[in-house]
Amino acid sequence: MKYDILIIGAGPGGYEMAAEAAHRGLNVAIVERGELGGTCLNRGCIPTKALCRNAEVLNLLHDAEAFGVSISGMEVDYAKAVERKDAVVTQLRDGIGMLLNNPQITVMQGEAKLIDAHTVSVGGENVEAQNIVIATGSAPKALPIEGAEFAMTSDEILAMTTLPKSLCVIGGGVIGMEFAGIFSSFGVEVSVVEFCKEILPPFDKDVAKRLRTVMGKRGVDIKVGAGVKSIAKNENGYTVTYEAKGKEQAIECEAVLMAVGRKPVIPEGVEALGIEVSRRGIEVNDNMQTAVPSIYAIGDVNGRCMLAHAATAHGMCALSTIEGKPCAMKLNIVPSAVFTTPEMSMVGLTEEQCKTQELDVTVKKGMFRSNGKALAMGETEGLVKIIVDNATRQILGCHICGPHAADLIQEVVMAMNAEATIDTLASSIHGHPTLSEVILTTAHQF
Repeated sequence: MKYDILIIGAGPGGYEMAAEAAHRGLNVAIVERGELGGTCLNRGCIPTKALCRNAEVLNLLHDAEAFGVSISGMEVDYAKAVERKDAVVTQLRDGIGMLLNNPQITVMQGEAKLIDAHTVSVGGENVEAQNIVIATGSAPKALPIEGAEFAMTSDEILAMTTLPKSLCVIGGGVIGMEFAGIFSSFGVEVSVVEFCKEILPPFDKDVAKRLRTVMGKRGVDIKVGAGVKSIAKNENGYTVTYEAKGKEQAIECEAVLMAVGRKPVIPEGVEALGIEVSRRGIEVNDNMQTAVPSIYAIGDVNGRCMLAHAATAHGMCALSTIEGKPCAMKLNIVPSAVFTTPEMSMVGLTEEQCKTQELDVTVKKGMFRSNGKALAMGETEGLVKIIVDNATRQILGCHICGPHAADLIQEVVMAMNAEATIDTLASSIHGHPTLSEVILTTAHQF
């Protein structure tokens, strides 16, 4: 049988594309060498968010006195948190299995190798398809330093069932900051070493600095502008040596996490077919097509945007192209979020990017501390920052640090997708009392 589409990888990009293609009447084969759900479900987004929720609850308990509640003798059972995390993952994985249980979809288990423009070998057996979609995701990266083998990856730290007394996180990006927040809330002494001048380099510096300040108050020791040189094992754990401001310094810890980003997983046979692979990943055009028109690459493997929802959007774009239709999604408007306490989120350009591009913009900020709902919740740390084009009045970017930032950003995402002006946003009635009023009050400033 020759399938309409063969997808390599059953992560968010792969399984959601398979389900939608089947819904549209296409015959689909999806190949997975591991577990359904890919990195996001099994070793990324979902398990970390389950633990982030535990961390959020613990942070509220730590702050209980502000609510007139006295808590003493509180014990933290990390194994229970891990058990809950695993149950969430299992439930969602079973749900994907049900989603793919469709007569239009054939699920294949095994390692995939590209043979030609329409053939993939799965476990030594050739499978033909009119179109091939590579959705193989990414894997953790490591710094090329002495002793790198002593550091855990994000995969390994998620598998832990007991807590170290102290943890050094190498890398202050999304993965590093989320794990720093999780383990700090469980009582672990956490240090973060970030090479750049600020944590979360892709985010706006104002909101990143705000998060760094808040996490510092919660006990996370964050070093910025610090380059890690080596990791050495000692009798009590490890010594992480780093250089900051021209001086060599060291951190003693019981465990080390390497959180310096991810690299694409390239299936065998790609380059032999003349498909270009750069340091970023498999090169594709805006329709997700590689140099071989019948072969597509979506999600982390093309390196364009390493987010689960971006992978899903890539898959829908590729599916539209396969059907001969234009892609309706605006792939330049993609929200990002960090599930720390408080949360962070962003969409569009940062203020720094606007300056680099010499754009004529106005920037305004609104504070959670003046919002009634935030005050009632006892979560007043944070701000909303909106960037508007002076000529068109359209929103170019929004950056949020505060409670439920990951949910709040979607209002601005919708406005940007609809090409609405800041005036449209400012004239929209918002419920009271709600956190979304912080966005409204910021918009009113324009």
